[in-house]
Amino acid sequence: MVTVLGAERGFSFADPYAIALVFAGIALFAAIGALSHQRERAFSASLIYLGLGLAAAVIIELLGVQWVAPIRDASLIEHLSEFAVIVALFGTGLRLERALHPRGWGSVGRLLGIVMPLTIAAVALFGTQVMGLSLGAAIILGAALAPTDPVLAGDVGVGPPGDEDEHEPRFAVTAEAGLNDGLAFPFVFLGAFVAAEGGSDWLWEWLAADVAYAILIGVAFGAAGGYAIAAGIVWLRDRRLMTDALDGWIAVAAVLLVYGLTEVAGAYGFLAAFAAGIGFRRYEYGHKLNRGVHDGAEVVEKFCELGVILLLGSMVTTAGVREVGWSGWLLVPVLLLLIRPLATAVAFLGSSMPARERAFIAWFGVRGIGSLYYVAVALGLGILSVDESRTLFWTVAACIITSVVAHGVTASPLSRRLLPPPKES
Repeated sequence: MVTVLGAERGFSFADPYAIALVFAGIALFAAIGALSHQRERAFSASLIYLGLGLAAAVIIELLGVQWVAPIRDASLIEHLSEFAVIVALFGTGLRLERALHPRGWGSVGRLLGIVMPLTIAAVALFGTQVMGLSLGAAIILGAALAPTDPVLAGDVGVGPPGDEDEHEPRFAVTAEAGLNDGLAFPFVFLGAFVAAEGGSDWLWEWLAADVAYAILIGVAFGAAGGYAIAAGIVWLRDRRLMTDALDGWIAVAAVLLVYGLTEVAGAYGFLAAFAAGIGFRRYEYGHKLNRGVHDGAEVVEKFCELGVILLLGSMVTTAGVREVGWSGWLLVPVLLLLIRPLATAVAFLGSSMPARERAFIAWFGVRGIGSLYYVAVALGLGILSVDESRTLFWTVAACIITSVVAHGVTASPLSRRLLPPPKES
């Protein structure tokens, strides 16, 4: 009886698993280096992760290794990106210190109530008229590409709790990223209803369940849950039953609990995760606990970003690039250079915000991990044809990759050029 000890007899070189371990080690070192000098770089860390992922894609294709496939492994992509987004949403909520007053959130209301629907409509129109997609698939594409990503937008958003230098454009982009990742869900389901059923018999069900109930319950569960968790942690801390050395893990535990309960209730966990961060912040406003929890959430968020962007880059194939087609590649500049800026210009008509700050908001509608999640959800529903599924996934991937490069390179120089200088302390 021969026992195999994980290696073949004699010399065995270039084992794919061993190569993957080496690459994972290099990627982690790159992430640690990027996080260590985060504020000194002229470009975002996600650009480094993307480059490593694309390098991995070349190696995978050369070795002929069977790797993650968009349609076959849609569930895996969905859950990996889902975790990355919910941690980022909780951390985003923790950063926002502005009072919950309609006047203070006016710019966010414009982005959510005008820019987002206009973007969905414009992309859907492009999808049907130029890309030849069915109406349902085009609506799903618009919903996936409309949200500003909370993970990648962190490089241009507000700082951690206690950072007093909160420019209005940074606040607007941060709050937009926190809210529209959840508010895109009804439109994904709208596209799914149109693709699967047609007609209008489902319309009232969609309005009642997927719009009114899921949004209201998601926000309520999140806000109440975040507030209650903060109160419980303070109670435990006062009795020395919890050490502050583990503050960073509180974010992960809190967001998993709130997100899970909200999803069990059939509401939108993304909205709950963001609202939980805000609720947590409101109970512990000004307390050092906020900073510790935020810093822990940010570390987890950045390593999740590393994993998902690496995965996305590593999935790129020559066949995938061809799947986008000329019309899909045309959508990328149309979305970033035309649709988002024009929608923002319409939304801010009559606003007193300076033109430079409007330009900042118009440009930094970063597409990222949230878009990847939504397209994976749509593919997992199994309602689209194989051809449309491939077109949707690779078009979204092309937009994300282009956004990572374009926004990653311009984040630092345009922030200096378009925003007022930091306040002197």
